[in-house]
Amino acid sequence: MPERTEALGEQEAAGYGPAELPHDSPALLAWLTQLVRSHENGTLAELRRAGEPSNAQIRAGWFGGDKHRELFERVAFLFAVYHQGRSVPSYGFDSLGGAARRIGGGKEWGPANPGAVRLVSRVVSSRRVPWRHLQHVVTRLRSLDKAPPRWDELIEDLVKWEDRGARVAYNWSVDFYAPDQRRGK
Repeated sequence: MPERTEALGEQEAAGYGPAELPHDSPALLAWLTQLVRSHENGTLAELRRAGEPSNAQIRAGWFGGDKHRELFERVAFLFAVYHQGRSVPSYGFDSLGGAARRIGGGKEWGPANPGAVRLVSRVVSSRRVPWRHLQHVVTRLRSLDKAPPRWDELIEDLVKWEDRGARVAYNWSVDFYAPDQRRGK
């Protein structure tokens, strides 16, 4: 028991209240990618189910600490949707705005694709975390076999979503509309 007391004392010294635990997005991502690697399809399917919370959803929420439990459960849902039927985990790359540049077809990708523009507009214009639209972005990327956004970055962006100073939606827009030469391509 002294170890638990020391850990709580360290949390309080770090600015967390006695019962408040911080979130751990790297640990969530490690757990989720291990589910894909070890072909734990039943657990991934539990994460995709709506309705009553499952053991897997609750476990995903643990990584969110006290403040971000639901957010972590929902990101785990998005991860499981993207990885349905896949045997290799994708850590993703780019922000959600950068990932949305990969949506389209033919010669119309990203900002040149009206559907991608509408989708990104819906995402960035929302005051609350736009879960339904985020799901549309993830399922669209999955259907096109394109890389998702970086999951760890997505989590951290969503944690800061309502912080106006963080300007998450603005930064996603910049990443979506940035000219190719600015992006280093």
